[in-house]
Amino acid sequence: MRILVLNAGSSSQKSRLYEIDNKLPDLAPDPLWQADADWSHHPGTTDLKITTRGGATREEQLPTDERAAVIGRMLQTLWSGETRVIDGPAAIDIAGHRVVHGGTKFEDSVFVTPQVKAAIREMAVLAPVHNPANLVGIEAIEHLAPAVPQVAAFDTAFHRTMPDAAVVYPLPYAFYEREGIRRFGFHGISHRYCAHRAAQILGKELSSLRLITCHLGNGCSLAAISQGRSIDTSMGFTPMEGIMMGSRSGSIDPGILLYLLREKKSSVDQLDTTLNTASGLKGIAGSGDMRQVLQKMREGDARAKLAFEMFTHRLRSAIGAMLASLGGLDALVFAGGIGENAAEVRAAACEAFAFLGLKLDAQENARSPVDEDIAAQDSAARVLVIHTQEDWAIAQDCWKLAQHA
Repeated sequence: MRILVLNAGSSSQKSRLYEIDNKLPDLAPDPLWQADADWSHHPGTTDLKITTRGGATREEQLPTDERAAVIGRMLQTLWSGETRVIDGPAAIDIAGHRVVHGGTKFEDSVFVTPQVKAAIREMAVLAPVHNPANLVGIEAIEHLAPAVPQVAAFDTAFHRTMPDAAVVYPLPYAFYEREGIRRFGFHGISHRYCAHRAAQILGKELSSLRLITCHLGNGCSLAAISQGRSIDTSMGFTPMEGIMMGSRSGSIDPGILLYLLREKKSSVDQLDTTLNTASGLKGIAGSGDMRQVLQKMREGDARAKLAFEMFTHRLRSAIGAMLASLGGLDALVFAGGIGENAAEVRAAACEAFAFLGLKLDAQENARSPVDEDIAAQDSAARVLVIHTQEDWAIAQDCWKLAQHA
């Protein structure tokens, strides 16, 4: 079975083609073909990189950052040129998509139907940066290969197990009961994958573990996972809540927004743009890329140092909150671009919990290994760096749904 996965990020578009025989493997296989598009570095253009399992590669800079055009070009390389691995769109058996917001309507991955598309569109008001991007991918496959079944995997689904105390906001109860205003949580596909991979690495049953998973990328969120179930998370009603992110503010005093609306006459659209695209690391240091922030900090840039310290301060606070929800900890997991690669961030986060016996192996941390334990031997809890594979988790869901179709 050939499974195509499309994963739309706020500033990126990834795609993978997996080929699975009769049995679903425990570990992610190398994709037959993979494509990564990124327009965060050069606005108005897109850096596109294609690689195949056979060793073929292609890199190009597209003169656009329009997602539909990028996806179209990306998919063309599947069946044309030196990266060709299939004869055409009809060779795809099923396509899966990461969808950020599924609201309360979806507790698991589902086949895409007109009703599912309508629900994704309806929830776009709560994830305006993401859900429309997810729909672009679905519609691209509908155009290129209308006969190919498609699956939507929802980032919110994993967090449907949270207790009401973590879900309901301290607002008038009617807001929750009548308006549906509640904590949804996001990055659920990544948190779910990391939890299962952590159990594999530790050689333990997931049902026996208390985990804190830190998905740290352009968007950042944490989850407290007990017995394989999400019981708390840092993101909320929208992907803006939680810790400081690449260009999103994370949680701030809501009184600031009231002040800006009343006293500074800011419009709702202006606030939306500020909170989503001009805040976070970018708002403080001028760049939403932690790699650039760390480089500028090493060069003595005071604002970059402040951005780093703000980020790690809020990360530590969120870890503490998750720890309180769990009542103990077996492993702390770092994933995502920052979580996997920024040793300084991991060190600063763990240092704050040394009083609980959490200790890093400094040499292992500096190596930034993948899918390994970087805690010191005498650490009270393990610390894992995991290469999160949302794409493979989505492919697994596609395979399982196809078996029961």
